[in-house]
Amino acid sequence: MFRLTHTSAAVAARVGLGARSPTPERSYSDSGIRVPQLATFRLPEIKNEPTRDYVPGSAEQEQLMAAVEELGSKTHHIPLVINGKEVRTGDVQKQLNPGNKAQVLCTYENAGPKEVDAAIEGALAAKSKWEAMPIYDRQAIFLRAADLLATKYRYKIMAASMLGQGKNIWQAEIDAATEAVDFLRFNVKYSAEIYAQQPQLNAPGIWNRVEYRPLEGFVYAVSPFNFTAIGVNLAAAPALMGNTVLWKPSNSAVLSNYVAYDIMREAGVPDGVMQFVPGDAA
Repeated sequence: MFRLTHTSAAVAARVGLGARSPTPERSYSDSGIRVPQLATFRLPEIKNEPTRDYVPGSAEQEQLMAAVEELGSKTHHIPLVINGKEVRTGDVQKQLNPGNKAQVLCTYENAGPKEVDAAIEGALAAKSKWEAMPIYDRQAIFLRAADLLATKYRYKIMAASMLGQGKNIWQAEIDAATEAVDFLRFNVKYSAEIYAQQPQLNAPGIWNRVEYRPLEGFVYAVSPFNFTAIGVNLAAAPALMGNTVLWKPSNSAVLSNYVAYDIMREAGVPDGVMQFVPGDAA
């Protein structure tokens, strides 16, 4: 018989001293299906995302320039996203192209107290199911986001950073593409290393275990204008570790941050786990 120490009361109550530990389960909140987790998974090898050269006439340069032209051909509208639903407040602001201030790159909804309160309530409601999801499944979501950013949406997020934040091709490549991808992938690697840090010694009849719990409440991610990758990381890193996040992008980087936010939703981040709320940082 093992005596559980250094573990949560919830786990101890579920396992029961002297009782057989049940199979860890993965729950799907939408369907109610519960699937046993029957293995300890090995992560794929994590490597730095290679940079591309964008030499004149190259395929990558042509694809990037096409993305810049397409993204800059119209004014985009960015909503709030709260609990997976687009929200319009009537308070519409503008993000200008800093290299051509006559160009309105996008308009966006500005969150007020009512919308922020709703986002907080939704994040708190989503937290219990999200933090209960096994780390392997959360890791898979963010590895998928990294792959989407590195391939399908690479040129789109670079174009949004070039037009919206005044970056040249190389600056956008090392920020919005490679650094953002590296944040997503290496965070997964580091999360596995953190979870693996466990007590080396146990007294007879005792199994010491350490849990790495999410923070109480929610995380408020206020991202800057100058690095798209930092916005990605400020939202994704705490979410990976089981936290829910309110993401308040810089008013000068709403478009690129929204592209990144959409990528993470497509990768499988559930509704309510990340709330997108442009507005006053205070």
